[in-house]
Order: sequence, then structure tokens, then C-alpha cells
Amino acid sequence: MEFGRVSEAEINTIDFMLPPDGEQTVITLKSLKSSAKPVYYVGCAKWGRKEWKDLIYPKKTKEADFLGEYVKHFNSIELNAVFYSIPKEEQILKWKEQVAANTKGDFIFCPKFSRTITHIKRLKDADFLTDEYIKAISAFGNYLGPCFLQVSDNFGPNNIEILENYLKKLPADLKTFVEVRHKDWFIGDAKKQLFMLLAKLKKGAAITDASGRRDCVHMELPTPEAFIRFVGNGGKYLDSDKARVDEWVVRIKNWLDHGLQSVYFFLHQHDEADTPLIADYTIQEFNKRLGSDLSRINFIAQNNLLF
Repeated sequence: MEFGRVSEAEINTIDFMLPPDGEQTVITLKSLKSSAKPVYYVGCAKWGRKEWKDLIYPKKTKEADFLGEYVKHFNSIELNAVFYSIPKEEQILKWKEQVAANTKGDFIFCPKFSRTITHIKRLKDADFLTDEYIKAISAFGNYLGPCFLQVSDNFGPNNIEILENYLKKLPADLKTFVEVRHKDWFIGDAKKQLFMLLAKLKKGAAITDASGRRDCVHMELPTPEAFIRFVGNGGKYLDSDKARVDEWVVRIKNWLDHGLQSVYFFLHQHDEADTPLIADYTIQEFNKRLGSDLSRINFIAQNNLLF
């Protein structure tokens, strides 16, 4: 993942401390009671990584079987594969079959809205394409989790009416998290209006924690659910990534104590080779400090398990 990438020289100069909770978070959590049984999902953004062979995939695994191996380790995926084109229902059904053959049914896909809708059409005159997208992802059935709508970097607050009109047309039962990237969304009235709108429409907000875009760590929860995209630096910065995860665990624990109902935590790295390492650490800390019961990653060789 290239978003928010900085040079190595800059990494040690960045303040990774999480900001205070946003105004909308305070409003959202104030009305909640403690959730008796929150749900936790931890995953990556893709399964097709050859570098994971002999790490979490058996050495001789064919690429066509990567998904079947991935689901043995994670209970979810932030599905970026469908971003590049409107998915075909036949492809969805093939993925569904692979999951069914390799899990007990407790896996979810969180598909990203296709860029034809968000970046090319820019949410305008996109009704037909949206219907096609929803029809396709509906084929996931019980494996369908929330969808993830990311608008382009140049889609600024002057487009809030377009965003509102588009979100209003989505089916009420299509759980959706929205990510904005234009810097003006995170300033003053624009920020307040955005998250008030999402709260009114019962749409979530994705929080993206990337080194070079600290403004995207907005800490706003329009709904009692957290959808976090964590972008680590990996490699020799693995300890730094672990410290950042630790801070997230503290914040999530506070949100859970105030009634947060679900946590979706997706791990990205600029070099995805060691993403399973920080993912396993995240799962370990969730289990230890949040009371989740997620399965740890089953690494091929014990000496690959660094935690």
C-alpha cells in the first residue's frame, strides 16, 4: 500500500500518538450501553502474496489456492480486489466456495466499492453500476461483511451533497464504511458536517492510520463500530508498528468499555511480505487485552514466529 508512505528518514520523526476522540465519537458512545459481546475481525487487504509461501502458505501452494490457505489464518479480509472492476457474480461464487471448503463459516469479505463508481463516476449517475456491484457481492451470502467506500483524493467537501445523495440511495441493510482523503475534510466545519452526516445516515467511517497522513487518523465514530486500516512500515520498523498497535488496543478498549459493538482491524504494509507478523501480534494483543478469542496465525516454521 503506497498511501501515506514516507521516506525512511522521516519515519523516526513522526508522532504516532493517537489524537483524542473526535466530537462525533463522544456523541455516539454517550448514548450506548456496554456491549455484552462485541465482535472482532482482523485481516489483511489481499491474499495473493507469493511472499507468504513457506511463511503461512505451504511452499508448493498454487496461486489459485491462496485464498483457501488465507482463510485458515484470518477471519476476514478487506477485499481490494473488486476495486479495480465491477466484480462478476461467477467470481464471487468461486471465492465463496473456497471459503466454505476451508473454514467453519466464520469468515467475512469486506468488499471495496469499485473505482468505476467512486473515482470515475465520482458517485454521480452511478445507479446502474451500483446495482451491478451490489448484485455481485450479494452472492457472498453469509460471508458478506460491511462494504468499504473510498472516494478519491480530490473529492473534497464541496462534494458533500453528492456523497449524501449517493449514500441515501444505498440499501439500508448494506453496512458501509466511508473513507475520505482530501485534506479539507479534516478541518473545521467540513469535518463536523461529514461525520454528522454519516451518523444521521447510519454509515460508518474508516480510520486510516498511515505514517504520512496523520490527518486521516480522525478518531470519529459515527456508528458504534470501528473500521481501522492500519498501515505499518514493517521490516526494521516492526517494533514501531507493534507500539502503534499497542496504542490502538488501549483506545479500542476504552471504546468497548463505552459500548463499541464491533471492531474491524485490517493490516497493511508498504511491503506486504511480513504483514502476517504484525497481524499475528495484533491478534495476540486483542486476545490478551480485549478479551477476543481469535485464532493465532499458524506459521509454517516456528522460527518464523517472532512474537
